[in-house]
Amino acid sequence: MVAADAADSVGLVTPQRAEFPEGLTLACGRRLTGFELVYETYGELNADASNAVLVCHALSGHHHAAGYHSEDDRKPGWWDTCIGPGKAIDTRHFFVVSLNNLGGCHGSTGPLSIDPDTGAEYGPDFPPLRARDWVHSQAMLADRLGIECWAAVIGGSLGGMQAMRWALEYPDRVRHCVVIAAATKLSAQNIAFNEIARQAITSDPAFHGGRYRQQDTVPRDGLAIARMVGHITYLSDDAMADRFGRDLRSGNFELGSDEGVEFQVQSYLRHQGSTFSESFDANTYILMTRALDYFDLAREYGDDPARAFAEAKASFLVLSFSTDWRFSPARSREIVDALLAAGKSVSYAEIEADQGHDAFLLPIPRYLDVFGAYMQRVRNT
Repeated sequence: MVAADAADSVGLVTPQRAEFPEGLTLACGRRLTGFELVYETYGELNADASNAVLVCHALSGHHHAAGYHSEDDRKPGWWDTCIGPGKAIDTRHFFVVSLNNLGGCHGSTGPLSIDPDTGAEYGPDFPPLRARDWVHSQAMLADRLGIECWAAVIGGSLGGMQAMRWALEYPDRVRHCVVIAAATKLSAQNIAFNEIARQAITSDPAFHGGRYRQQDTVPRDGLAIARMVGHITYLSDDAMADRFGRDLRSGNFELGSDEGVEFQVQSYLRHQGSTFSESFDANTYILMTRALDYFDLAREYGDDPARAFAEAKASFLVLSFSTDWRFSPARSREIVDALLAAGKSVSYAEIEADQGHDAFLLPIPRYLDVFGAYMQRVRNT
């Protein structure tokens, strides 16, 4: 019996592709004359299309959120912990849509796509994006699927920012908004980490101003360092200590030994960086981190998040994790305070967890209990 046959798995899934020849005018003022979105669905859409849930992915995520693409897959989708029969997002009751965002590198139109105006890859010339561009393109996909209103729009990290933007841009199309480990805008420290990652990529001699594919190369070293920088910020000090401590992979500390010392954590980070550099596009990484930096929910509302939420009609669940220092509980409480000031319905929980920002991806019992209980409420409203 393969994992895809498990009772709590959505099983084998096949990505789908939607084409939008009508195009989209972006927040930057430029227009995509046409674009494609790759997406997956889990569960069945009911007769009145009232059970649809949109899952918005984080920085390096994509459309494959649950299940398996083949019986040979070693790992399921990135949020298989939460999506499936009997799980928090229960596919016995919900029709779940998960897509690769516009600008992505896993099938949706992005820097790797052909620019119809030039006949060449967009590369670094792909237009800059904002979270609202993702939301507008997602709304076009919803129209295509016959979904007038989402039962819930859900996201963690950058996905949570998209969920909040949905509640503002399309207040009549979202009944519930679930925001996990997110913020109304990035802190200066977060922006700094993203800039270090971008500098690592652009400083790689193989980057060639973003036209590396024309040179038949990839800035692997820069991408690997960018991933390593990001990855350590997603973990807590306790999580790294518990997982690696000061354990050695090779070498020893004996005096006079010429053998080099390598810690387990060094080996792990190099592996993470190497794997990421083989699967993610450098221009996409730069594009996505800039969109993350630019996100500021209240900028056009006099820097008042309560004013930003004033027109939202959804009910909200906001979740944070105690050791998440990248998107700390204080940032989630700012969201809650703004929603309360705007007179909105909001539930909040801070989950005790040692795993840092990555906790939202993991099967932490208290987290799954709270999340699942709220989704039961979504089913009933």
